[in-house]
Amino acid sequence: MISALVGFGVALVLALGLTPVARFTALRFGAVDSPGGRRVHARTIPRLGGVAVVIAFSVPLLLLGVVESTTGSLFYADPTRALGLFVGAGMMCLLGVVDDLRGVRARHKILVQLMAAGLAFATGFRIDAISMPFGTTMDMGIFALPVTLLWIIAVINAMNLIDGLDGLAGGIAFFVCVTNFVMGALSDNALVMLLSATLGGALLGFLMFNFNPASIFMGDSGSLFVGYVLATKSILSASVKSSTTIAIMVPLIAMGLPIMDTLLAMVRRALERRPIFSPDRGHIHHRLLAMGLTHRGAVLILYALTIAFTAGAIVLSIGRDWIKGAALVVLSVAVVGVIRIAGDLQTSLVRWRQRGRMWSSSVQLLRANVPVALRSLAGAELIGSLPRILEEFLEATDMVAIECAAPQDTLVRSFQLYNGQVHADEKKRYVSAVFPLPRGGPDASMRFVWDDEYEVTPEANILLQLVVDACDRLVERSAETRERVVDAASNTAVPTSPLPAQKTGS
Repeated sequence: MISALVGFGVALVLALGLTPVARFTALRFGAVDSPGGRRVHARTIPRLGGVAVVIAFSVPLLLLGVVESTTGSLFYADPTRALGLFVGAGMMCLLGVVDDLRGVRARHKILVQLMAAGLAFATGFRIDAISMPFGTTMDMGIFALPVTLLWIIAVINAMNLIDGLDGLAGGIAFFVCVTNFVMGALSDNALVMLLSATLGGALLGFLMFNFNPASIFMGDSGSLFVGYVLATKSILSASVKSSTTIAIMVPLIAMGLPIMDTLLAMVRRALERRPIFSPDRGHIHHRLLAMGLTHRGAVLILYALTIAFTAGAIVLSIGRDWIKGAALVVLSVAVVGVIRIAGDLQTSLVRWRQRGRMWSSSVQLLRANVPVALRSLAGAELIGSLPRILEEFLEATDMVAIECAAPQDTLVRSFQLYNGQVHADEKKRYVSAVFPLPRGGPDASMRFVWDDEYEVTPEANILLQLVVDACDRLVERSAETRERVVDAASNTAVPTSPLPAQKTGS
């Protein structure tokens, strides 16, 4: 117990000190996450925070090799297994660093993960049998290797895929470490307690910088490493009778949230005929954000679900009260299902509203009258006809106003057009769209105002942009016409002296 507590404290202090260094290093080498796409953050955030977690976890364990302690001697009593833990975890960290800096193809990631999982199996982390409910045991036999590889790779990728919000992956892994520590204490397994406490301390120190709003991300260097350690450690923490028999229910339930989210993602992508490892915004944390929850609120809800899963695992581990444990699991699964269903309904509602906006009355009027305005603008030569054409367009589309703003001393003159048939109503919601008018001079723009239930739709934006482009071309033609008139006037011959007298014959 003392060694575990010391390992927790040392790892915590190291993580607190090394995470800012990792942040500086990530910025120095360009290992950053930029906003956009599936990402939910609005600013550039450095990665490589996982390197700090790796060092904070490894140093206390390495120190046990030079400090005499009961737990240290127990850890290094099987040097082959210790080597498998450190080398496999180091492979995952190195793979993550390369991915954070340059990017790695999915098939290359799987290949390296297979190598690390194979190393773990060769060094003693094996699922030789599965302890099922009610005392039955299933011997794996020749399937021990594929089952072990599948378990380790599944947990690695589950932690990688769940790492989508500030503090989410690190927090889930921390609660799993707490669960493993409790189960290790109940079974008097000092090695499991040491590994759980050390990894938990490293994660807690990192979370001080990673919780929303995060100043650094774990990156693949951390999520892959943490997934490997949790996968191999769970084989030890859930052992029954010997280290080669694993109670499948306990680790599955403890890491139920990331595993369930990964399985659902694989099924979803298979049904959509997309690559299994292709990114999308269908994960459970994306669903919560789509439902309107804040970033921090979504993370706290997922923390609560993880605690429920881990509580169910502890109940199953302590008294084998299958009814209570199963009830907790069913409740947690039901909550996850409700979240996903609610997220799907929210997505469907948004799409339904978007379709409704595409067929709104204002868009239909634009569709009918934009071609007319484009023909009128194309047939005009002088900028003076612009207000008249836009006034006709204003009345035909039932807009509230069209405004043109332009600097002084330019060809375009500022004007405001208001629809006499439409009166301002404080109870109505008015929306507007502003477009630049490049050839009208710097800061020249056109603004269209109308009342609508929604904001400016993409289709309305495109249609109005066509009108503005036609207006801009009219400005160009008017300028060219003006230049031709000036040039013609300047080239007119005007005599300035009398013609010479004609010679006459004698």
